[in-house]
Amino acid sequence: MISFELSDSDMELYEAARQLLLTAHHTDNHRVAAAMRGESGAVYLGLHIGSKRINVCAESSALANARMAQEPAIQSMVAVSMDESGQPQVTNPCGVCRELLRAYGAGSTVLVDAAGTVGRVGIEDLLPYPWMRATETEWTTQPPGAAGRIL
Repeated sequence: MISFELSDSDMELYEAARQLLLTAHHTDNHRVAAAMRGESGAVYLGLHIGSKRINVCAESSALANARMAQEPAIQSMVAVSMDESGQPQVTNPCGVCRELLRAYGAGSTVLVDAAGTVGRVGIEDLLPYPWMRATETEWTTQPPGAAGRIL
């Protein structure tokens, strides 16, 4: 469920990511900035780094900074990228980052661009069906169609 009522904490995260991108933006090498709030209340920043062959997302670098600081969990996060007029705008995390956020921030929230309006969603809403090995689930998965078949 999305909420469009943003807290002061949400705005602080947005502003931290925004300021980082305004300072470090480069069209090829630094296209996205991220800010994450840890369980401790500390804010961790991340910056996209890229080259012709490889890219590391801003969200994953912010997460790495949080883990290096021994932050036990992430509470909230936001990523921003430049719009056509050179202003940072909220951008939604890619699939890889959604998976990382769910692994390290169960119960966390993410600021998202909901068709032009910024809102806050829980990570479970952003990635309802995370990637898992069959041996990692707490259930037994039935073969496709088994639920509707009479055996």
